[in-house]
Amino acid sequence: MKEMLPWILFNTFVLMMIALDLGVFRRKAQKVSFREALTWSGVWVILALIFNGWVYYSMGQQKAVEFLTGYLIEKSLSVDNIFVFVLIFSFFKVPEEHRYKVLAWGVIGALAMRALFIALGSVLISQFHWVIYVFGAFLAFTGYKMFKKSAEDMHPEDNPFVHWFIKKGKVSNEYHGNKFFVTLNGKKLATPLFLCLLSIEFTDLIFAVDSIPAIFAITNDTFIVYTSNVFAILGLRSLYFALEGIITKFPYLRYGLAVVLIFIGFKMLLVDVYKVPVYISLGFISLAITVSVLWKNNSR
Repeated sequence: MKEMLPWILFNTFVLMMIALDLGVFRRKAQKVSFREALTWSGVWVILALIFNGWVYYSMGQQKAVEFLTGYLIEKSLSVDNIFVFVLIFSFFKVPEEHRYKVLAWGVIGALAMRALFIALGSVLISQFHWVIYVFGAFLAFTGYKMFKKSAEDMHPEDNPFVHWFIKKGKVSNEYHGNKFFVTLNGKKLATPLFLCLLSIEFTDLIFAVDSIPAIFAITNDTFIVYTSNVFAILGLRSLYFALEGIITKFPYLRYGLAVVLIFIGFKMLLVDVYKVPVYISLGFISLAITVSVLWKNNSR
């Protein structure tokens, strides 16, 4: 029971924050201001750092560095989600005041998927050591593809779930407030807002395939993997609204993320030859992201 207590307390905290967010702070549909988004982004970062302090105090310096590195990886990779979210919202022409609800439910779905992926990844790595080489090769290849492929190459209409709803004629032609489903002429139909949510969830499923193996390259501690993922995801909504207007001003950021994935991929491939210290991983990842952001500013 003592070993489960941190899990119980952490998940209780997450559920309370989600309930507070949806039930108190966001009961009305309205556009999220840049100032509000920036404030909440700061709040989530501060909460993550406070939790990291608790990890340091209760679990030691090594675990604290592992959490911080994992959090930085997930936070960095989540920026790539934002590129795609901007495209999806634009494609479905989602009113700005309804985007928060889509992202809120998207986050809930993402948390469930990440928990499942982490549990599966943990079992695979513990039972089959060779899986780590598969993860490493996959991440390195994904990083290589990221150099050639941009978010604009994604086509939301090709999503199989969205395509099924449209093909079956189960979609209304217009938005009905912030409703996901509506009944018209006795027939229950999905709204374009629900199709947008499906696209968001499908996108996160794809990104989870990249991000989960990446953090297992840093640590095999399931609690550290899970909590760093959750904190990064919980801050994704506010990060989107803070960056949606300026994200396209940093085109080289994707190259920084690609370098990070390639680095982590090779780190996993070489794990039985040389284990890269977590401090070096933290420094390299921080440097890659910083340079990719500043590169644009210096090129003007």
